[in-house]
Amino acid sequence: MPSTVSLIPAAPSDAALAHFEAAFGFETDCWDVHHALTTDTQDFVLLDVRSHELYNQGHLPQAISLPHGKIIAAKMAQWPRETLFVVYCAGPHCNGAHRGALRLARLGYPVKMMIGGVTGWIDEGFELVRGEVMMV
Repeated sequence: MPSTVSLIPAAPSDAALAHFEAAFGFETDCWDVHHALTTDTQDFVLLDVRSHELYNQGHLPQAISLPHGKIIAAKMAQWPRETLFVVYCAGPHCNGAHRGALRLARLGYPVKMMIGGVTGWIDEGFELVRGEVMMV
């Protein structure tokens, strides 16, 4: 009797390759963001798409507070269209980063989601910042 894991067969290798390669076009992770921030290689704008209140309680270094519901053309006009945005929210239990990424994509900006969000950041042992307020 097959397990619930193998009951539905795995995708063919070529389909799995296409799927997993494509995922890197949509997401990044806490380690890659941390590395960029700590080696002066940050070539993206980091957006915390949670509420300003949650941002003030602790956020990633150099992150800008812009709740996903406030991502509108007028606020984004200060950045060139080719600006890459990396969005994050509370963590895997939160869909705020997806909502923010969707809004940015609709406005024509390149965007990636940082998987894990604040929860992942803390799980990796990285520190949050308090008091350094950057809002749009």
